[in-house]
Amino acid sequence: MNLSLIPPRVAPPLDEEFRPAVLARRAFQRSVGSEGARLVIGIERNHGELSRIELKIFPESHPDFNANFEYVERIVKFLLWQRGGFKVYIGGSQQVGEYIRKCYTADGARKFDYHFMGDQVYERPFEVILCGVDEVPASFETGKLLGRNLQGHRIGFDLGASDRKVSAVVDGVPVYSEEVIWEPRKHSDPEYHYNEVMKSLKSAASQMPRVDAIGGSSAGIYIDNRPKVASLFRGIPVEQYAEIKNMFLRIRDEMGVPLEVINDGDVTALAGSMSIEDNGILGIALGSSEAAGYVNMEGQITGWLNELAFAPVDYNPNAPIEEWSGDRGCGASYFSQQCVFRLAQKAGIDIPSSLTDAEKLKFVQSLLDLGYGGALKIWQSMGVYLGYGIAHYAEFYDIKHVLILGRCTSGKGGNLLMEGAMNVFESEFPELLKRIEIHLPSEKLRRVGQSIAAASLPVVEQVQA
Repeated sequence: MNLSLIPPRVAPPLDEEFRPAVLARRAFQRSVGSEGARLVIGIERNHGELSRIELKIFPESHPDFNANFEYVERIVKFLLWQRGGFKVYIGGSQQVGEYIRKCYTADGARKFDYHFMGDQVYERPFEVILCGVDEVPASFETGKLLGRNLQGHRIGFDLGASDRKVSAVVDGVPVYSEEVIWEPRKHSDPEYHYNEVMKSLKSAASQMPRVDAIGGSSAGIYIDNRPKVASLFRGIPVEQYAEIKNMFLRIRDEMGVPLEVINDGDVTALAGSMSIEDNGILGIALGSSEAAGYVNMEGQITGWLNELAFAPVDYNPNAPIEEWSGDRGCGASYFSQQCVFRLAQKAGIDIPSSLTDAEKLKFVQSLLDLGYGGALKIWQSMGVYLGYGIAHYAEFYDIKHVLILGRCTSGKGGNLLMEGAMNVFESEFPELLKRIEIHLPSEKLRRVGQSIAAASLPVVEQVQA
């Protein structure tokens, strides 16, 4: 890479090659200074919404001009997965614009992103438009209030890749919660998914005299209760995917009550906002993958994708490859059980291959509870990742609180993640100590908080007394 990579002051015990994105970004900005050339990035998504970001880069006459290519590409990549979009405007350097256009083509380095954002998510041709700095359209961001409806007898569910959770909630108070291990990605029959979700819903329904509404969260991109893209359903043949797209509409009709299902990251942020009773919250769930969601300073969901699992946080050219997108250094490899499994090899931990992914995580967590040094280094390393990751996220989000949830935070692991992140703040980003508070909820909320918050999603016009 032509981009300068900065070693962290706090190194992960099991990853000496870690090169945080936030440090590279800040070093680049310092080198460019105030005399750099203007570059404006615009990311357009559905309904005409557009995010506009202005940068300073090296001018074409500068000897370090080539560093602009990696710098801008990594930011474009991050913005696409944070905000979402099918059209990218590059206002300024034509050379930088041509480089981005070449990367984001049907056979370019970012062909996965090109096809995913264009064909699968927005069902529009993906474009990179080169223009002048003042020709990038004005920013147009909208938000919407979401959830917080607690009256009545409700069911909330959270579908993960390793387990699914369901809660029965009466007037905002959980009266029953259940967690079931499953492996949906290994099943190709849509009826399997339908039947398993219905089992959980009926289990929760049996604990209440009636059901007024159902709310759910799930990994993936959901529009109008229909999964546009979801890794949970990766095993479903293309010709049968329409059954999955309509699955939650079918469940709604059969249960006969209002039903809303959205991305699990948004519910993570909602859970945080409801429990902390404040806004400006970034929720991060460290589970089978990384899920994220954001509630802005006005208490609204932004409509951004917030798929930080695919957003780069490590610029090390030898960083681990994310299995789906094929890119390196993405959040899924650092803030999930995938990270635990990756670091377990470096820690000398041999995980039995016969176990499910959920059982593998519990196996390593049991070693942590026993005080095994290798397991301790895994969560210490993840804590360092988290500190630098949050610092990077803070340059793209306006946040006061970060809430961490998910299976990887259970037991001793949660406290180790907190300690590692705070150590990074104290050593490298003392200014963030005044701006951002990191929250680790109670053990119960960590495990079922999303399903409880999800129960509040649907609006019920009239609830029985």
